[in-house]
Amino acid sequence: MIEFLGLWERLHNPDFKPLEFEGFRKQAGANAFTMSPKKWIEATDAIGIVSKAGRYGGTYAHSDIAMSFATWISPEFQLYIMKDYRRLKTDENSRLSLNWNLNREISRLNYRIHTDAIKDNLIPPELTSAQISYTYANEADMLNVILFGKTAKQWKDENSTVKGNMRDVATLNQLLVLANLESYNAVLINQGKSQKERMELL
Repeated sequence: MIEFLGLWERLHNPDFKPLEFEGFRKQAGANAFTMSPKKWIEATDAIGIVSKAGRYGGTYAHSDIAMSFATWISPEFQLYIMKDYRRLKTDENSRLSLNWNLNREISRLNYRIHTDAIKDNLIPPELTSAQISYTYANEADMLNVILFGKTAKQWKDENSTVKGNMRDVATLNQLLVLANLESYNAVLINQGKSQKERMELL
C-alpha cells in the first residue's frame, strides 16, 4: 500500500519528499514498522491523505487512495470494481461505435448529394470515362485538402501500410465536418460557383 501512496504523490504532488518516502519504503517490511496518517503527512508533505484532529476531525483520503485501500482489504470489492470497469468500457465502446457508424452514414448520404451535383453541373456529355473519373476525384480531393490538408494520394504515400483511405481512419468530428463540406459544396456547385470560389467559401 505504501508503494501506491508514494506513486500517487509523485504523480500529483510537486512538493512530495521522495527521500523521506524511500526511508519509509525500506522500513515497511519490518515487523516493528508502523505508519500513521499524521506521520506520513508531516514527513513527506503528502496531500493525498488529510488528517484533522478535534471533535469534527478525522482522516480523509483522495478517492484513488480510498479505492486502492478498499481493494487491498476486500477482494470482493476489487472484483466489483473490475466488473464495473469492464461494463463502463463496453458501454463507452458501444456509444463510440454507434456515433461512428451514424457519422459514416451521414457522410455516405451527403456523398451521394455531392456526386449528383457534380454529375448535373460539372460533367458535360462529351467527356470520356477517364475525364469523368478525374472530375469526381478532383472534387473529392478539394475537400480532402480543405479538411485534412492533403490529397488522397499524398495521404496514401505517407501511410502506405495502413489499410483503406484517409476517410476510413477519420475521427468522428472529421467525418461530421466532411459531411457538411460535401453538402455545402453541392449547394455551391448548383449555384454555378467556380472551384476557386468554392474553396474560399468552404
